[in-house]
Formats: sequence, structure tokens, C-alpha cells
Amino acid sequence: MGKFEKKCKREENVKICGLKTENISKISADRKRGGLKKGAALLLTAITAAGILTGCGQSSQTIRMATKPMTEQYIIGSMMKTLIEQNTDLTVEITEGVGGGTANIQPAMEEGEFDFYPEYTGSGWNEVLKEESLYDESMFDQLQAGYEKMDMTWTGMLGFNNTYGLVVASDIAKKYNLKTYSDLAAVSDQLVFGAEYDFFEREDGYDALCDTYGLTFKDTMDLDIGLKYDALAQKEIDVMNIFTTDGQLSTADAVVLEDDKGLYPSYMCGFVVRNEVLEDHPELQQVFDKVENLITDAEMAKMNDQVETEGREPEDVASAFLQEKGLLE
Repeated sequence: MGKFEKKCKREENVKICGLKTENISKISADRKRGGLKKGAALLLTAITAAGILTGCGQSSQTIRMATKPMTEQYIIGSMMKTLIEQNTDLTVEITEGVGGGTANIQPAMEEGEFDFYPEYTGSGWNEVLKEESLYDESMFDQLQAGYEKMDMTWTGMLGFNNTYGLVVASDIAKKYNLKTYSDLAAVSDQLVFGAEYDFFEREDGYDALCDTYGLTFKDTMDLDIGLKYDALAQKEIDVMNIFTTDGQLSTADAVVLEDDKGLYPSYMCGFVVRNEVLEDHPELQQVFDKVENLITDAEMAKMNDQVETEGREPEDVASAFLQEKGLLE
């Protein structure tokens, strides 16, 4: 299952136990959710070596969080660091933007090098548990049971779903009364569909979309991922694929359609935590409870846009959101 990692103009020189690891958070424009890679071993080696070289054992009052190289994960990471340090006596050490995402973070979690991180349910189902079926939230208990076998727990489900989606220009949606993917079938031969090259090539991309919903677009346009929203605004295309927390979506004159046949899996965001950490620090659960259903798709998209388009720092965006929700003391 492929997903693009959102760009954030930010490269972190991260310190892991005193060892400076250059550019560990270098952003990749290609959100590929592949299998576990050799990079995992390199990451673990670097982390282990750091501890040996510096002799800096982790304090029992320090917990370690990893984030993926995605704008929203920088924001979420900052939120959790703030809330945990405000509401407990714990200190949070963040390793931001771990290259490879799940493929490198999960093995480090299993080795105890990280204590928790933000993850997406669909990614956990397919990448970690190696299930081949498409994930939906009715499978959450099975997902949880699979992680329990690794002594890990899903908790603090944030409420937003960063999955695939389709949007149409607002005037087109109004003209044809379009609300679902199925509604497109009757008028798709009058509309132009735009997407990045990868979407047309993926097994779960354009062909799967058209086959499932009986779509026959008048024309298609292969676009750079960064130009899709401009093309929609300039009427070069009428319909395009998105991710539901895209920053630009928050300001686009477009309507998100409902995937009424469930073509795409769910990617609800929450936290994967090592059970040992929850047992050693039970006070953490109250913090995870505070963020349950805290963020909607639209709110996450808006925060992403504030970083990606307006140039604000993730920490500032996170702090403002927590203040708005009444969670800052």
C-alpha cells in the first residue's frame, strides 16, 4: 500500500543519547509503506552504539518517542511531549522524522530503543502484522490482539484518518450533486481526472478505482504531487486523488467525496506504546486519554497547512491547538 509522505521544510540533526545523527529526518516525497528494511538494523546499531560511546543510560524518568518524516507527525510529537511533561514528572526525548517510518521504528520498538510513537491503523495491520486484507476499523480488536503478542498496545486514538480520498471542484460537486464516489459514475465521462504518476501505476490506484465504481473519465492528467491543487483551482482538472489530511485541502475550493464502497483502508492515527512503559509509568494513560478523538481530519489538515504553506513551526502550531482545546495549563 503506497502513501506519500507530506513534505515539511525541516531537517533535524537529532541527538540520540548524546550522539548526533545528521539528517535522520530528511523528508522523502514518496510515502511507500513497504516491508521491514536493512535500514532498521542500521538505525538500531546507531542507537546502541550511541549508548555505548557516551555511557549515558536512559533515566527511568525519560521516555523515548519516535516520529515519522511527516508534517503531522512533527505536530503530534510536539503535542505529546508538551502534554506528558506538563501532566507527569516524565521527560520526553523525541527522535524526529525517522527515515523509513514504520519499517525502521517498529524494529526499534521491539528492541526497546523507543517507547512509543504515532502510527496509523492500516499501516500496523499490513506492515507490522503482515495481514494482506484491507483494514477497516471493525478489525481494531484483532489489530490490538496482534500487538499484544509483541507486548505493545494501541492507545490515545487521536480521531483523524489519514487515508486516500477523492475531491471534486466545489462548482462541479454542486452542479451534479456529487457526494459519493458512486455519484461520479453517471458524470465521469464529462470530467477530467488528475493524479500523480504513481497513482496511475499502483494496483490499488486508478484502475482499481475505475473498476470498483464504474468510472470512465473523459481524460486523465499526470501531475506532480505539488501541483495538483493548483490544477484543480485553475480548472485544468475536475477530480483528483488526495490524502484526507493534506494541508492544502484545508483551503481548497473542493469537496471530499465519500468512499461509499470502502475501496480504501482506514488509517486512523493513534499511539503504539510498549506495555512495559505503561506498567512502569501508569500515569501516562491519563495523558493518552486526554487526546482521544482530539483531532478531526479537517483540523489536522489545517495544522499541516499552517506548517507547510504558512511556514509556522510545528511546535507553535501544536501549542496553539492545545491552547484552543483548553489542554494547556
